[in-house]
Amino acid sequence: MPPERQLTRGPIGRQLAELAAPLILGNILQQLYNTIDAVIVGRFVGQAAFGAVGIAGSVMNLFLFLLTGVCTGVGILLSQLYGAGDRRGFRRTFFLAAVSGAALAAALTALSLAALEPLLAALRTPAAMSGYAGEYLRIIFLGFPAAFAYQLGAAVLRSAGDTRAALGFLVLSMGANLAMDLAFVAGLPMGVSGAALATVIAQALAAGLCLCYLRWRFPALMFGRADMALDVPLLGRAARLSCATALHMCSLYIGKLLVQGTVNSLGEEAAVAYTAATRVEDFANSFGDSGAASMSVFIGQNTGARDGGRVRAGFFTGERLLCALGLFMAAAMLLGAEPCLRLVLPAGSGGSLGPAMGYFRLVACFYLFNFLGSGLAGYFQGRGRPHIPVLGAAGHISLRVVLSALLAPRMGLPAVALATGLGWVGVVAFWWALVRRDLRRAGAETQVTSARRTPSEECPRGCGR
Repeated sequence: MPPERQLTRGPIGRQLAELAAPLILGNILQQLYNTIDAVIVGRFVGQAAFGAVGIAGSVMNLFLFLLTGVCTGVGILLSQLYGAGDRRGFRRTFFLAAVSGAALAAALTALSLAALEPLLAALRTPAAMSGYAGEYLRIIFLGFPAAFAYQLGAAVLRSAGDTRAALGFLVLSMGANLAMDLAFVAGLPMGVSGAALATVIAQALAAGLCLCYLRWRFPALMFGRADMALDVPLLGRAARLSCATALHMCSLYIGKLLVQGTVNSLGEEAAVAYTAATRVEDFANSFGDSGAASMSVFIGQNTGARDGGRVRAGFFTGERLLCALGLFMAAAMLLGAEPCLRLVLPAGSGGSLGPAMGYFRLVACFYLFNFLGSGLAGYFQGRGRPHIPVLGAAGHISLRVVLSALLAPRMGLPAVALATGLGWVGVVAFWWALVRRDLRRAGAETQVTSARRTPSEECPRGCGR
């Protein structure tokens, strides 16, 4: 049997955990792309190149998370169509997303190349790092189509409940990335260009493997000639969801870019410290992001099946799991700050360790709110209401940027951590007030659907008769 998973029946806690585990590992591996580049470049090229790759990672993620957000929005619609049993709509949505997304990836490549120099200048990138950052990003931008192909394939797999296959492809591509980093940077040497080239080739490998697997194991979900048509209603639904999720994810990185500009104004040592701290923090964030993605898939399938009871139960079960993960990650970050940072920081950057630890330990105190907020965002996305996470993220980012700019000259990097944590507290309070009302709406949907069902619909398989 193909590894599709119907999430509209069965044990909820187990299903959420089985969905989340591969996503956690996959998100960690995704973070490793830029982190491996930064560490190897720092070891073999120097401290300035290390900081430059960190700055480049913030710029790169702004564009990559636009593509990821588009695929996330498509995945929401696909999971709802899958839960409703609409395979024809599923395949047609897949086709429309592939064509429009490929055009978007090409346009982003051209736009990002044109905007590169002004963007680095706006970020007040130190002169010693600017050349390295531009050299790295020009190659990364050319790899956007491969990055989109992988993200779309992974979104299709997630919508059908298969979160394991994409993980396997990432493992293979990460191994290839590491091997090519060592060959291109330490061996040839090609410097930061070699690190960027290794990343692009590894992403293309992951995309090719993912799409081949889809065609082999999920032929019923792959679009064919009959599905290649312009379906305006489906395209409109996909576009609305994708725009909202892309705006949500991009707003987080726009905020991070603005904060990066504040950090860069503190000097090269602070930029290196922030690069190291956020590289480690991104691994911790992977757990919350994965919990949100698994909740979104679960909520999406059960929203499509109009089962409000499982929507409600899935939400509370998911939030309890994320609460436990948030507390665990906060403790791990507080206890393991120094060894983790020493592992990431390049040789000769001991002066950056203290500021990095100050940031790291303060932001960990707010991790419970970070993880709870991730689950709330996943809930609203699965319900087909991604505009709510956008509103919350806008408030969070605004507070984070303003407080960082005001407090950083006096407090240094801990000001950024404090601003980030207070933003998480505020957005959780805002989303929690809205989710209670939506859960009541989900319960009303269940009552209406149950009242309209016929006896044959209640027992589609004959109930053992």
